[in-house]
Formats: sequence, C-alpha cells, structure tokens
Amino acid sequence: MSVPVRLPYEQAHPMRPAPLLRELQARGPIHAIRTAVGAPGWQVTGYEEVRRLLDDDRLGRAHREPDKASRTGESALFGGPLGDFDTEQADHRRMRALLQPHFSPKRMRALRGRVEALTSDLLDEMAAAGPPADLHAALALPLPIAVICELLGVPYEERARFREWTQAAGDITDRSRSEQGLAELFGYGRHLVARKRAEGEADADVISRLAATDGVGDDEAAMMGMLLLFAGHETTVTAIGEGALWLLATPGQWQALVDAPSRIDAAVEEILRAPGLGGGGIPRYARTDLDIAGVRVRAGDLVLLDNGAANHDASVFTDPDRFDIGRPAVPHLSFGHGARYCIGAPLARLELRVVFAQLAARFPTLKPGCPIDELTFDPNVLTGGLTALPVIW
Repeated sequence: MSVPVRLPYEQAHPMRPAPLLRELQARGPIHAIRTAVGAPGWQVTGYEEVRRLLDDDRLGRAHREPDKASRTGESALFGGPLGDFDTEQADHRRMRALLQPHFSPKRMRALRGRVEALTSDLLDEMAAAGPPADLHAALALPLPIAVICELLGVPYEERARFREWTQAAGDITDRSRSEQGLAELFGYGRHLVARKRAEGEADADVISRLAATDGVGDDEAAMMGMLLLFAGHETTVTAIGEGALWLLATPGQWQALVDAPSRIDAAVEEILRAPGLGGGGIPRYARTDLDIAGVRVRAGDLVLLDNGAANHDASVFTDPDRFDIGRPAVPHLSFGHGARYCIGAPLARLELRVVFAQLAARFPTLKPGCPIDELTFDPNVLTGGLTALPVIW
C-alpha cells in the first residue's frame, strides 16, 4: 500500500469533489488513511464494498480497548468507539426494536399533514417578507426542528437550548465542548422523561411512549430520545439546505422539478445521493481480522465506510458527480444498508418531499441570491451544512 493520506481532503469548491479522493477511488476500493486527528485507519470508497460491509457483523461501533482506538475527530458522540464490545450487537437489536415502531408507515402518514402545514406556514412567512431571503434561516433550519419536536414531544420553545447542545455535541474539533454539549443534552433528556412519566400520557409522543415501555429505564429513554433529537434534525437541516443549493445551482434542474412535479421522489433521492461527495465515512471498528478487497485489516482497526464516495462510484452511477433528478434509479447508501439502515429514513424522505414539492410550486422562479463561491459551510460540526443560503425570486 502507498503512504497513508490525511483527512480531510482538500476541496476547492463545495459542489465539486476533492481531486485526491477521486484519484484514490480510481486506484481501488480501500485506502490507508490518517484521520483529521492523525490516527491510522482504512477508508473504503467502492459501492459494492461499502454496501456489503455496512451489513457485516465483523465490523461494529464498539472497540475491545476503546482508549487505544483510532479516533476520527474530537466529537464525544461520534469521534471514537461507542457501546459495549461484548453486548454491542444485542444492544443494537434491542434499540432498533424499541425505536422502529415510532417510524412506521402508519406513523409517517399520520405526521404528513402536520409537516405540510408547518412547511406552508414557513413559506407564507418567507413570501410575506419578500426577496431576498435566507432559505437556511427561513426553512431549512426551523422545519426539521419543529417536526422533531412534535414527533418526540419536545417543547418547541426550548429549541434554542437544545440546538446549542446538539451543535456542541457534534463539534469535531473541541472534545471538551462536545462532551459538555452531550452531558447537557442527556441531562435535558432525563428532565423530559421525568416530566413525561409524571404526565402519564403514554401515547402522546415518542418520548412518552418510551417512558411508558416496560423495561426501559429513565437513562435509556433519555439516551434514545436525545439521540433521535440530534440525528432527527441536524442531518435534515443539512439535506434541505444542500438539496436546495444543488437544485438551484445546477443548470436546468430546478426548472425540471417545477415543470414536472411528479419527479419529486426522484429529486429527493438525488438530493440524498449527490451532495455527499465523500471524503469521510461511517466509522466502524474491525471486531476480527478480515480481508477487504485483498487488503488485510486487523482486529481493532478503524474502517471508514465512505458512503458518500460510494454514492459517486463511476462503476455504478453514470457521470456520478453530475446532479440529475432524471437519473435512473440505483439505490444510494446515504441511509446505510442492512441491519443498521437508518431508522429515521422515512421521516427524512417525508420532510424532503414536502419541502421541495411546496417550494417548487410556490417559488418557481427561485434562484441563488449570491455567487456560489461566496457560500460558507460549517467545517467544525459533524453534519457540516450551509451557514446561510441567500435566494431571490
């Protein structure tokens, strides 16, 4: 193998891939790397390999010796190992069994009307204020927060507090800030669970239902509720902002959706696939020695499953770095695959479908309000994402 490359890769433009990453992909599906904090590991970038390994029990999030494990960054939540090595798989199955029913098709159908109403209200406010507008502040940020608050039973008026904590918890550069944010978030979760138990409305919302479930203690209910709070809005904020950017900045794509609203499902899948250009990955640790594409990976090694790079594998996606809502359907890996497929995928798809269907119908002449190279992204937070998206119409 060649000398390990260091993450993150240099990217000259937010809508173009890092040249070095594409060079590495052309050489093969697995690469020796050093993470942003200098730790050794492997990065897997091939579609077939990433898809298979996402559902491979020989990889996990826990580590036999967590203090010695390679870290991807300073985030207390995702920068290093998570869970108990000996019980990880059973713990994961139990968590999924507890959470899956809350994201069932029936629950999502019941939620759709509320997502539509919340989106409509936000777009009313944006239209009334008139152009220009910041689509990030007007829509991408407040909608996922409002939706996850309703789903979980978190008071919307407390959004400024938990938003601050989730952003701190996701900090990939400052360990103490991340640990403090995570502690504050967990403490808030315990407070909510206690409140729900006292109120006794067992079917009112997800946290109430968790709190009323036999065998689920306060700490576990708080942990699961706050994990959903973090994952359920941070990632969708990013997806709405970046999806809008790619639709508006790629010639012909916004008009294609405006002219053919029936393309909304295809547009959402391309929004989920294309902006994630790769260069990081879902962290896993090898539970045993294994071979990946002819490379020997040792037990305990960090393995980054780069689903973003896999979603741009030229052997699977024609002209992969082109954003095209008319692209033939090929399953992307943005939500993972197999036993660890993202529980919240139905909610994310619901929000994106509603948002972009309404946005295209009500603002058909929408366009970027500044040159694309003036846009800024937050490099210090796990989910990244735009800090603002000026638009005019």
